[in-house]
Amino acid sequence: MTQGTPDPLSQAAEWIAAGGRVAIATVLETWGSAPRQAGSQLVVHQDGRFEGSVSGGCVEGEVIVAAQDSIESGKLQILDFGVSNERAWQAGLACGGRVRILVEPVKA
Repeated sequence: MTQGTPDPLSQAAEWIAAGGRVAIATVLETWGSAPRQAGSQLVVHQDGRFEGSVSGGCVEGEVIVAAQDSIESGKLQILDFGVSNERAWQAGLACGGRVRILVEPVKA
């Protein structure tokens, strides 16, 4: 995180305080060469704005779409990406690792 950039959870709190709906994506587990460690987070606003990272850009697009789905449905999701997973190659996670991400809507 660069200086002056809010951390993901602070940004989520600001968006919620302003009446927005958000989801939080958290890296649960990684195996092998994964770009972010467990505990890394990405928050997504209902309009697609986001803060943070769960993969250094490799699968963020897929996670943002899943987060917007979770905001609408109110249901959490667990996403798995790895080199043997066709979705991971399509999303760009070709680094040789695997990552499991929890996406959960925030109830205000």
